[in-house]
Parts: sequence; C-alpha cells; structure tokens
Amino acid sequence: MIIRKSAAEIEKIARAGKVVRGCLDALRAAVAPGVATRDLDRLAEDYIRSHGGVPTFKGYRGFPGSICTSPNDMVVHGIPGVTRLKEGDILGLDVGVTLEDFIADAAITVPVGEIGEGAGELLRVTEESLYKGIERCRAGNRVGDISHAVQEHVEAHGYSVVRSLVGHGVGRSMHEDPQVPNFGPSGKGPRLSVGVVLAIEPMINMGGYDVEVGADGWSIYTKDGSLSGHFEHTVAVTENGPRILTVD
Repeated sequence: MIIRKSAAEIEKIARAGKVVRGCLDALRAAVAPGVATRDLDRLAEDYIRSHGGVPTFKGYRGFPGSICTSPNDMVVHGIPGVTRLKEGDILGLDVGVTLEDFIADAAITVPVGEIGEGAGELLRVTEESLYKGIERCRAGNRVGDISHAVQEHVEAHGYSVVRSLVGHGVGRSMHEDPQVPNFGPSGKGPRLSVGVVLAIEPMINMGGYDVEVGADGWSIYTKDGSLSGHFEHTVAVTENGPRILTVD
C-alpha cells in the first residue's frame, strides 16, 4: 500500500533531508587517500546526532554501520571498517536520517583524489540518470516512467542498470511501497499522486548488470568486477511537480 504524505509530513521529511545533505557534504569533504571508511562512519554518526537525528541504517536488520561505504566494484551496502581509500578509487556514500519520526535517504558516489576518465564518465551519467528519473515524478505519471527515463539515459551511454536492486517509497519506514526499479517500460506500474514520497536511486555498472553478495552478507558487488556508481535523492510528488527533499 502506498502511503501518501501530508504537507506537514513532507516538511518533516525535508528537515531530515537537510541533515542527510549536510552529512553527505561533510563526508565528501573528508574523502581522501588514506582515510579509513570507519572514520567516515564515525564522522557521519557524530554529524547526524549533533543535528538531532538518528542514523537510520545503524542496527537496521543488524547492519552495523551508520552509513554505507561502497568502493569501486561494490554497488551498495558496504560496511564501514578498516579499509583505507586509495588514489583513483570511487566511493559510494549512502546516508539515512530519522528525525521527528520521519526518514530521508540519499547517496552520492565521489572520486578519491584523481580518477580515470572512464570512472568520471560513469559517475556523470549515473547522476544525470537520477535527475532524468526525478523529472518524471509528477502526479498522473506512473512509476515505470521514472524507471524508463533512468534506463534510457544509462543504456544510451553504454552502461547497465542493476536489475535486482530498486528504489522505494520512504516516510515513517525506510522501505515503503512502491518499489522503484531503474529499468522497464514507461506507462506501467503504480500511478503517482500528490503526497507520494520516493527514494529514487540509480545503481549503474560500467559492465554487466549482474551482481553478487559478498561474504559479509551485506556488501553487493558487480559480478564482473566492473565499477559501479550510485546516486539517490528523496523526492516528493507535489502539485507543482517533483520536490527534492534531500537538498540544502
């Protein structure tokens, strides 16, 4: 069941979203060769709690970190730890914040120092595909319109869309209906209406779309070892079109 949010509830999600964005900005600034991912996790938790929020991911189904840190061929769900970043890596940073009982969720993938041209292009196209999907978050459209817009842009650039992982509704719970795939035909799926809030999150691979779960039971990798990018915003469908809630 899709839970539509009132204007007041959307404002609460936006307040959580502001903390998410500030946290991601702080993390981006801290990413550098030699930094351990657990240090980023500590920074994130301190930031979120100092702004009145709670790290949504921490303890969720047993997840041990406050954020997800996913380097290179790791698509999502990386557990922060002793891994130290290296020059030329790319790093996915996924942050969820609970504030006033509502949740906002966003992700970015950032370069570590100087990265190769191919990696930079992957990040550019992945982020562009997120905004292509957001543009379709309008009352009267269907979820498939979002999915198709992402897929069309990504595949036009020769990359692949992860099939087995999807975006989702978000609100009082981190994962609500509907699921939001990043591929599929337009004109299909649930119809969007004012008050629907979605976490849209393209996960895009440089190689094939197949993925596999790592030994820790959380981390998800590209099966062929290719690089992967991940960008995400929490977005509300309003009378005036899409409103991104995870911005300053």
